[in-house]
Amino acid sequence: MNVPTDLKYAKTDEWVKVEGNIATMGVSDYAQSQLSDVVYVEISAAVGDHVAKNDTIVTIESVKAAADVNAPVSGEVIETNENLSQTPETINNDPFGEAWLVKIKMDNPADLEGLLDAAGYQSYCEERGQ
Repeated sequence: MNVPTDLKYAKTDEWVKVEGNIATMGVSDYAQSQLSDVVYVEISAAVGDHVAKNDTIVTIESVKAAADVNAPVSGEVIETNENLSQTPETINNDPFGEAWLVKIKMDNPADLEGLLDAAGYQSYCEERGQ
C-alpha cells in the first residue's frame, strides 16, 4: 500500500496536499484498492461552491460498490478534475497524481489538525486489516 509522506489523511480515506492555503484532495491507495475497478466518478461540488468539512462532494462507483468522498477541509472549491468523468479508472492507476478530485481554498488551516500523517494513516489501515 502506497502512503506518501508529504500528505495528510482522513480516517474516511481522503488525502490532502497543502500548498499555501490551497488543499488538493483525492482518495487514498487503500480506498481505491477496497473499491476495486472504478467505473464512474461524479463530482457534485462545483467551482465557486463553498463546502464544509465532512460534506459529501464526490461519489465514486466501482464494480464492487459506491463510495461517498468527503471534504477534509472547509472552503471554496476553486477547481475540479473534469478528466475523471471520461477516465474514472485513473483513480485505480494514479490515486495520488492524475486522480486528484478537487482543489479547495481553505477557510481555516486548523481543519488540518484532525488529519493523520502518513505513519498514523498506515497504522489506521493496518488496524482495519490492510
